Amino acid sequence: MKGNKICREADPVLAQYIMSLDTEISHDRMINQQNKCGYGLAGVCCRLCSNGPCRLSQSRPRGVCGADADTIAGRNLLRSVAAGSACYIHVVEDAAVELKHISEEHGRIKSKEALDTLCGKFGVTGKDDWEKAGKVADLVLEDLHMPVQEQMKLVEKVAYPMRVDNWNKLGIMPGGSNAEIIQAIVKSSTNLNSDLTDMLMHCLRLSISTGVYGLVLTNLINDVIMGGSEIRFEPVGMQVIDPDCINIMVTGHQHAYFEALDEVLSDERIQSLAREAGANGIKLVGCTCVGQDFQVRSASCTNAFCGHAGNNYTSEAVLLTGCIDMIVSEFNCTLPGIVPICDELDIPQLCIDPVAKKPNAVLNEYSYDKRDEIVTQIISTAIKSWNRRGKGGRKNPMAHHGAESVTGVTEVTLRNFLGGNYQALIKLIAEGKIRGIAGVVGCSNLRAGGHDVLTVELTKNLIKNDILVLSAGCTSGGLENCGLMSREAADLAGPGLGAVCRQLGIPPVLNFGPCLAIGRMELVAGDIARELGVDLPQLPLVISAPQWLEEQALADGVFALSLGLPLHLGLAPFVTGSETAVHVLTEDMKNMTGGQLIIEEDPEAAAHQLTQLIDERRKGLGL
Repeated sequence: MKGNKICREADPVLAQYIMSLDTEISHDRMINQQNKCGYGLAGVCCRLCSNGPCRLSQSRPRGVCGADADTIAGRNLLRSVAAGSACYIHVVEDAAVELKHISEEHGRIKSKEALDTLCGKFGVTGKDDWEKAGKVADLVLEDLHMPVQEQMKLVEKVAYPMRVDNWNKLGIMPGGSNAEIIQAIVKSSTNLNSDLTDMLMHCLRLSISTGVYGLVLTNLINDVIMGGSEIRFEPVGMQVIDPDCINIMVTGHQHAYFEALDEVLSDERIQSLAREAGANGIKLVGCTCVGQDFQVRSASCTNAFCGHAGNNYTSEAVLLTGCIDMIVSEFNCTLPGIVPICDELDIPQLCIDPVAKKPNAVLNEYSYDKRDEIVTQIISTAIKSWNRRGKGGRKNPMAHHGAESVTGVTEVTLRNFLGGNYQALIKLIAEGKIRGIAGVVGCSNLRAGGHDVLTVELTKNLIKNDILVLSAGCTSGGLENCGLMSREAADLAGPGLGAVCRQLGIPPVLNFGPCLAIGRMELVAGDIARELGVDLPQLPLVISAPQWLEEQALADGVFALSLGLPLHLGLAPFVTGSETAVHVLTEDMKNMTGGQLIIEEDPEAAAHQLTQLIDERRKGLGL
């Protein structure tokens, strides 16, 4: 048994379980790593050349080459945003390639409505759905691979028009996304760019291609491949894991890669193989964002998907239940900490995208024509693991963990739920029953108060102020497991929002699913702004990534600033050593895009600031 020295945990059931474990996990390592480097936190450590690492302070204001705090912090931020953008562009490119193969092989298109939506945006026609899908894929891929000097063509077809006008005015419309990423890396190398303003503007360009392509278009393409959603309530948490089933845990973000696996696992022949091995069946256990994407699309998935167990820093605990027989990974949020646990419990790993390769994982890189081979390998490996690791007699020590959660919320299902437009929601906001909307999105980390602590407490304060919360990313995993996406959570909301929730039978926190679905929120915001005839910065809408974790989150966050929205972070990005960078992000940005950065780790204080900003925007709209 452990001592009591682990980082804080918002989920009391999970906290008790973690305390009972003998195996070291991230919650333990956070305590050992709690003393942070001050130079790194401020973003004024440079190790780009062999004269370094150079660390700046008042007594040492420049590195060996003469780079000051503005230059070093700016380069560090630009490199981080470029890396985050690269991750999202990788995902949308893979989705577009998958759609292209489906068109060429006349594969299954699950949602013709979603295809028609994309064709309508792009002005695509064709003799059949396969031809149209191929043209859509080609347009996306062509844009991604344009040179940096040529603007991406689809931005104006997807983004909100008033935002496009603002971006054109500022000169930040991006060139080809891959070329923008390469130029950012070149620009931030040794003895090259030292103009902080230019580097920050490049961050804005990267964020636009990240948001429009990596977020919005990935979802719309996956809708074509995977099918649509419907609003429903599902069990969440580790209660979804049946110890008498062969359980395959999936981690990552590229849901389209698992479409064939989901379909094959539902086949009676495959389920009978599991029963012959002594199991009740074979199931997919959702963990991290790919699990949330399955959950959002549960209406389109088969019964092979058992549910979503938890977010990134729950994955180690999920494995330690002893009920997981295999891991299939394909992207990030696949923690390195799972490696010793898989070794300890003899859990095989298969990686289907080399970007997520672990040292003890078998690599079988996904391609459309290898789908059947990979699915066969997964099923065979999982059954062998079940037989080797001891079939039958298992118990799930966390069978009591979790809650119910609303799921299936998208820009389409929410609009349909409201009657085909957003007038009903606008009316509730105008009447003051709903004060405004907050997107609480992104990752979970362990430094901002503990696992999901700031996220949960901030959300409680927001809904208490009658602010409707929309969530996407690992924030959703924590909020749903803590019960804030259940109908009972209406009792935690303020009198206006609570009454609306009880009347409509919905929770005060709506679950959009994976972090990619932040792009769906942008579409929702655009639709509301269009119906009001205003630009996004005028909406009573704020964004918070209270426990942002990684470089992708920084690219997401800068996109929020590009959209002109107030962005709250619980922890400052690593630029505080540059007073100029801080001033641009927190003050000057208001006059550029309309956005602004707010840093606040206290949940009550953060909720108060965000509520004030919503009230200012209500006043600006005459509400």
